[in-house]
This record gives sequence, structure tokens and C-alpha cells, in this order.
Amino acid sequence: MTATLSGPITELGPAAAPRRRVRPRLEPGLGASVLVAALSSAFGVVLISATGYLEAMLRADPDMGRSDTVAFLLSFLGTVLLGLAIYVAAVVTANTFATVVAGRTRRIAQLRLLGATARSQRAQVARQGLIVGAVGSVLGLLIGTAMAMGGVAMAGSALDLDVDYLVPRPSLLGPAVIVALTTWAAAWAGSRRVLTVTPLQALGAADEPAYEQVVRRPARHATAGFLLVTGGALLVGGIGIGLLSPYGVVVAFVGGLLSFTGLVVGAAVLMPPLLRLVGRAFGGSTAARLAAENALRYPERSSRMAIGIVIGVTLVTMLAVAAESVSARMAAAWGGPLPAELQRPLDTFTAVMTALVAVSAAIAAVGLVNLLTLGVRQRRRELGLLRTLGLTTGQVRRMVLLEATHLTVTALLTGLVLGIGYGWAGAQALMGSVWLGPELTGALVPPALPPGPIVIVVGATAALTLIAAAVSVRPAVRVTPIDALAAG
Repeated sequence: MTATLSGPITELGPAAAPRRRVRPRLEPGLGASVLVAALSSAFGVVLISATGYLEAMLRADPDMGRSDTVAFLLSFLGTVLLGLAIYVAAVVTANTFATVVAGRTRRIAQLRLLGATARSQRAQVARQGLIVGAVGSVLGLLIGTAMAMGGVAMAGSALDLDVDYLVPRPSLLGPAVIVALTTWAAAWAGSRRVLTVTPLQALGAADEPAYEQVVRRPARHATAGFLLVTGGALLVGGIGIGLLSPYGVVVAFVGGLLSFTGLVVGAAVLMPPLLRLVGRAFGGSTAARLAAENALRYPERSSRMAIGIVIGVTLVTMLAVAAESVSARMAAAWGGPLPAELQRPLDTFTAVMTALVAVSAAIAAVGLVNLLTLGVRQRRRELGLLRTLGLTTGQVRRMVLLEATHLTVTALLTGLVLGIGYGWAGAQALMGSVWLGPELTGALVPPALPPGPIVIVVGATAALTLIAAAVSVRPAVRVTPIDALAAG
């Protein structure tokens, strides 16, 4: 028996199929990028206002007002700290957009199948980055200006000073513009994978490239190698110049920035083997073996999350080691503990610098939590497939938590090593030429490790990572395997 359709085929008009109004929706994960841009912009505004107020206060002092060195140091430190915050924000934003694009691969492939070009899709992602950067920068500009005005008023009242300084000024637009453009550039860099998406991928799952594919990228590896070698050479050169002049710290800073950028660029090759090596120390259960092998199975995803931890740990450790090394060097020259009138300003300066660097660490922490949450959300199909193959909900949860543990241990060790190295290099470049007595002139500055800050950064990073992983995996394992597979 054959069934046939008879009668005219009518089109569904507006009455039969009412149109639903499509509202613009922010892509999951990009809300954190708005927060990162706002934090960076507000930090820049507060930093410019704080250094400007201090310069105005020093100019009003009859003794300090004629010193150009103090004004230079304030401007230099402000520029360095603002540059660090924008650098961290750029890395976090690029990683966020790379993760978002990885989750969109199948959708982009479907659009390619319908005729869309890769460049048009990448331009769409870049436009989102520009919008995210503009919104975050404007919010940060407004919040930072309000905070700066309140801080200046409180400082004048508390210190009983009459300093002629007006907070709103054109220079405050600088951080907002720089952050917006940096966010756009980071979104463009993070979306480079769009160019490799083929229409054929619309028929399959949106998997990230395996480690064997990642290592076959000569151009990227050459860039990473060039940055590492050049940055390392400048770092060593800065230490050498530091034996003659304190300005060697500027060269060392540029070298550290370039060498760390090389690590970020080559992280997809360097970090996964370390993650698997650490993972093998956690036993041979099914969940443990899957967690260890996932580092090589999804190297880009693993390295993006690991670098988020490495940045924050490196920054805080670097400053703590540099400050402790300088303090120990001065104490050695003094022949014992520094007197209170010398130790107190040094401790105050270190506390202020730590608070300012903590802003960059907070930006990195926002990016880490966002990547963990976004990564687990995008892995629903993978987790559903594992449960279909026989893994229990508990095993899947343990696997995700073990992956977070591997990330924490590996990134903490990497960040501590880098932080100690960069911190000592900065202290050596700054203090190597400073005359502190006949026995210490030109001598190496021994690195000093402050236990307190290191314990705090290790504990806070471990707690943040594991809590974020535990919270984000809960909704993912609640979905039934059938629904999870259908969502892929």
C-alpha cells in the first residue's frame, strides 16, 4: 500500500507561523570579558589619578618638589602596573574568545555550509570583542573616576592636605581607549581558529585538535621560540646592565614580558606533557587515567586554563620575592634587622605594590573561573558519552575534579618557578649597582623567599580552582546521557 499526499500545498503565512522576536543575547562566557575590561579600565583610571595626586602633593612640598627622580619613578611604576593589567586582560580575553569559538565550531561549520565565509565569521567575533571592550571600558571609566574622586577627597581629609588636583581630565580616557582596542585585538587573535573550520565539520562533533595536530604548527612554534630566546636574552642583559645602573630593571622587565609571552604562545605544546606527568601521580583508576590523558587529548583547552593560573601565581610570587630580596639585601648591608624608620616605608611600599598587583591577579582569577565554567558547559556531550559507555556520575565528577587538581598542581609549580626567577631578576637588575657598603658593591643579590605570601597564593589558587570546578560540573552531570548527546 502506498500513501500519497493529495491536495494543494499551502505556505505557512504569518498567521500560521508567527514570528518570534529575536533578542540579542550575550554569548556565554563573554560576560566575564566585560568584567575583565571594566576592571582593567577602572584600574588604569585609579592608577593615573593616584600617581597624578602624588606628583601634585610632592610638587607642593618645598623639599621634594624639585626632585625629578621621584616623579620619574612614580610615572614608571604607574606605567608598568597599568601595562601588566592590560597584558593580563589581553591574555584572558584571547583565551576566553578562543574557548567560545571552540564551542561554536559546529555552528560556524553549518554557516559555512550555507555559504558564509570564514572571514565574515571571524569579523563577527571581532565585532563582539569590540562591543565587549567598549562596554567594559566605559563602565570601568565611570567606576574608576568615581573611586578616584572619593579617594582624593578621603586622602585630603585624612592627611589634612590642600592639594590642587582635579580628578576628571582628558588623560583618563587613555586607559578606556587602550583597553577597548586591546580587547578587540585579543578577540581577533583568539578567533583565529575560525579560519580553519570547514563545512564538513557541521556533520560531526566540535572537537578541539589533538596534541599530535597541535605540535605540527611550525609558524606558531617559531614565534614562541623567538619570543622565549629574545626575552631570555634581554632578561640576562638587564641583569648585566643592573650591575652598572638601576635602569637595567627596565630591560629586564621587557625581557620578562617577552619570554612570558613566548610561554603563553607555546603553552599548547609545553603544558600538556607536564599535566599528564603530574596526573600519573594520582593513581591508575579509570577516572584518574582519563583525567591524565585528557591533557594530551585536548591540549589547547588544558593549556588555556593552566596559563590562567600561571599568570596570577607568577605575578604575586614575583613581587613578593623581589620585595623580600631587596629587603634582605638592605638588612645585610645594615648588619642586622633594619631600623623601624627604614623598614616601615619599605613595608608600606611593598603592601601598596602588592595591592596593585593583586588587581592583575584578580583579572586572571576571573578568567580562570570563566574558562573552567565555560569548558565544563561545552563538554556536556563528552561527559554524556562517558556515562553512556558505563561511567557513573561519581566517576565523571571525580574525573573533572582530578583534571582541576592536575591543573592546580602543575600551574602552581610553574608559576612559583617563574615568579621566583622573575622576582630575583628584577631585584638583581635594580639593586646590583646600588652601593650598600664595600663588601656588597657589585655582589649578587641572593633570592629571598617570603613564606607568608607564597602560602597564601598557593592556598587561594587551589581553593579557587577546585571550588570553581566542583560548582561547574554539578549541572553538567545532572543532565541525562541522552540529553547530553543530543545537545552536542
